[in-house]
Amino acid sequence: MSQEGLAEILELSYQQVQRYENGRNKISVERIQDIADALSVPVMYFFEKEYTQPLPEPISNYSPTEVEKTLLKHFNQIESNPDRQAVVLIARRLAAKH
Repeated sequence: MSQEGLAEILELSYQQVQRYENGRNKISVERIQDIADALSVPVMYFFEKEYTQPLPEPISNYSPTEVEKTLLKHFNQIESNPDRQAVVLIARRLAAKH
């Protein structure tokens, strides 16, 4: 999962996720649990030197529609992270209306 994808799930900026990953910012126990949930791993995954249990394969019968494929195609062509975050914000606000 990308930093941007994790940031979106956690409703953070990707820069904040980057700071957590690089150890530049402290991270709360609650946030560690949120990240573990988002990645479908146990919290101990982050604390064991060598985590030997394989990560679960995502279970999904989901097949994106043509509209979703088109949206994702165009979204992936946006290089500027602030522009990408603006698109996500717009989508989130439109979804909240319904």
